[in-house]
Amino acid sequence: MTDTQTHVETPHGFWQTIREAIRGTHHDYTSGPIGRAIILLAVPMVLEMMMESLFAVVDIFWVAHLSPSAVATVGLTESLLTIVYTVAMGLSFGVTAMVARRIGEKKPQDAAEAAVQGIALGVITAAVIAVGGVLLAPRLLGVMGASPDVIAMGHTYTRVMLGGNIVILLIFLINAIFRGAGDAAIAMRVLWLANSINIILGPLLIFGVGPFPRLGLTGAAIATTIGRGTGVLYQLYRLWRRDGRIVIHREQIALKPAVMKTLLRLSGTGTFQVFVSMASWIGLTRINASFGTDALAGYQIAIRIIIFALLPAWGLANAAATMVGQSLGAGKPERGEQAVWRAAFYNLVFLGVAGLCFVVFANPIARAFTNDPAVASIAADCLRIISYGYLFYAYAMVLTNSFNGAGDTWTPTWLNLFCFWLWEIPLAWLLARQFNLGPQGVAWAVTIAFSTLAVASAVLFRRGRWKLKAV
Repeated sequence: MTDTQTHVETPHGFWQTIREAIRGTHHDYTSGPIGRAIILLAVPMVLEMMMESLFAVVDIFWVAHLSPSAVATVGLTESLLTIVYTVAMGLSFGVTAMVARRIGEKKPQDAAEAAVQGIALGVITAAVIAVGGVLLAPRLLGVMGASPDVIAMGHTYTRVMLGGNIVILLIFLINAIFRGAGDAAIAMRVLWLANSINIILGPLLIFGVGPFPRLGLTGAAIATTIGRGTGVLYQLYRLWRRDGRIVIHREQIALKPAVMKTLLRLSGTGTFQVFVSMASWIGLTRINASFGTDALAGYQIAIRIIIFALLPAWGLANAAATMVGQSLGAGKPERGEQAVWRAAFYNLVFLGVAGLCFVVFANPIARAFTNDPAVASIAADCLRIISYGYLFYAYAMVLTNSFNGAGDTWTPTWLNLFCFWLWEIPLAWLLARQFNLGPQGVAWAVTIAFSTLAVASAVLFRRGRWKLKAV
């Protein structure tokens, strides 16, 4: 059997591979069939991202039963939390690239050293964000365009989410360590644990079921923070155990300037890259806020549903990044390239099906989240429009993340800067305000910008300069 065969031709072989992926297995991803390696990595990563997407959908589902203002508060707070997501994902790019490269080089101790430095950077950053978020929550909501009623209702929710941002940052960061090492099943279990707690605790605290106090919107923030915090404790426990690919020893818990410098170089560019992307969502939210609470609420519901499908697709993108990093570490760049195109095709199939479902069933899906006819109509229109671009999103997600897995964080940074800041936001303003399309114009801008990103990423990936990056 050749290196590029999938090794999952028979149903028995396929399901056996799925079971191995979910159970977790110590597999050498730098050799053997590429298709099987992608499945072993991608299945737990997809399931992990499905759990992450449930955070967004479950919270918005219950909060939507409170009021449109509550939904708007969640949407504005999520926009503020893009700072946390930006840092978390930026650090994750650097940590994943370093850990995957060291594992590919068969240097697990160096991989653990990189993990420690990444966690240290995450803790320091989270502390700074927490202080600012707790002190300035009402003012930050006002800057985002929230009405006085929204600020009065939601400032406590925003304080809890920003004040507890360390659990968001660490759950992203440490799972990136596990993924880079090839321990994708552990990262999956972390999100399953965290989400199970959030799903159970959320409605209990929001509506005051049984002995639980009725905390309303604040209850959603507390449930999410407790769920993620429990996941972080489990992550730390797994890093101390002696049966994983990454094992942290007591003597490694110290700052290493040389390792941290390399990590900061990769993560700094990665953070700016994510900031460019995330900041565009803040800009789009600000444009939508100008059309009133109903428009903002409808758009936020559509985005949460979109994320529900896109986050699992990130599982395949993360699998491709790990394959690229480990393949480069093992001196096999062509294997990494083949893995990326294979993962992109799998993603195309997955998102193609999801996009078709959203286009056909946009109205009933939107009505499941809100009883307000005006909000539901806006949500359905935006959901349908953004779903038109799902086939392009499939390739854009895998290709841009593969650059990061190789340590080439500048290429996707420039792509994001052009596609989102110089193209998407001006286009959204033009379509929404000048062509009077409102929230639907913003949705069209999202579809067009991501389609542009997919084409540009494919052209640059084929040039192959990412194969020469040192980490």
